[in-house]
Amino acid sequence: MHSDVHHLLHSYRATELRREAVRFSPVRPGLRHRMGWTMVELGLRLAQAHPAPVRATRTA
Repeated sequence: MHSDVHHLLHSYRATELRREAVRFSPVRPGLRHRMGWTMVELGLRLAQAHPAPVRATRTA
C-alpha cells in the first residue's frame, strides 16, 4: 500500500473516531455498579486478612 493512501485512510478513520468520541457521554454509575465495586473492595480486604494458624497433624 502506498504511503499516501495509507495516510488518507488513517486520517479518515481518525476523523470518524473523533466524531464518535464527541457523541459519547459516559453514564453516571448506578447503584448496581457502586455495589459491585464495594463488594470487590470488601473481598480484597478479606483476602488480605491474616489466615488462621494451621495445626500440624499428630501421629501417635
